[in-house]
Amino acid sequence: MASRASKNKQQKSGLMRQIFDILIFIILIGAIIISRLIFWQAVTVEGHSMDPTLAEGQYLIVFNQNHIDRFDIVVASETDENGKEKKIVKRVIGMPGDQLEFKQDTLFINGKEIAEDYLADYQAAFQADKLQDTYSYSQYFQNLAQASPAFTANREGQADFTVTVPEGEYYLLGDDRIVSKDSRDVGSFKSDQIVGEVVLRFWPITDFKILHE
Repeated sequence: MASRASKNKQQKSGLMRQIFDILIFIILIGAIIISRLIFWQAVTVEGHSMDPTLAEGQYLIVFNQNHIDRFDIVVASETDENGKEKKIVKRVIGMPGDQLEFKQDTLFINGKEIAEDYLADYQAAFQADKLQDTYSYSQYFQNLAQASPAFTANREGQADFTVTVPEGEYYLLGDDRIVSKDSRDVGSFKSDQIVGEVVLRFWPITDFKILHE
């Protein structure tokens, strides 16, 4: 009799343990889903506008609630020519109210010269051969580079140009200034168009890197 009671107690204990484990699993999944909806999302890099910092097909984690600072890599929302909303990955160059000036690939923000170290490799390649070797995979990109007077030029083909960023808006550029379609084409982005900050690259695993500083 005592043996049967002990066995029943063990079975009941095992059942309670299973129920507890299932509840913990449900809570964890629920927490992940809720955090995914509120705090973060995964985004895939499309195109070459952020080369060489980010490559096409890489997967990123974006934090929706992060404060946006100058030179952060962000995801923004824009409407394409077909009226469809899409997400783009760019770098914040101008903060609200900034005065930006580009002079032959040198950036000045509010009158102060600012080094764009993340552009160093492509700027050097532009000086060497106008990125012809780098763009060997695309005749179109090679033609764009050949026609550009500088690595960073506006859409009027000027290497010297000035931009005033409206209050409450951000000026976003791709790291590959030759290829990227960005604020030079569509203007600055309102704060509610900024989805969030890119904090890490997680796939491919060999390219894993924390991007938030």
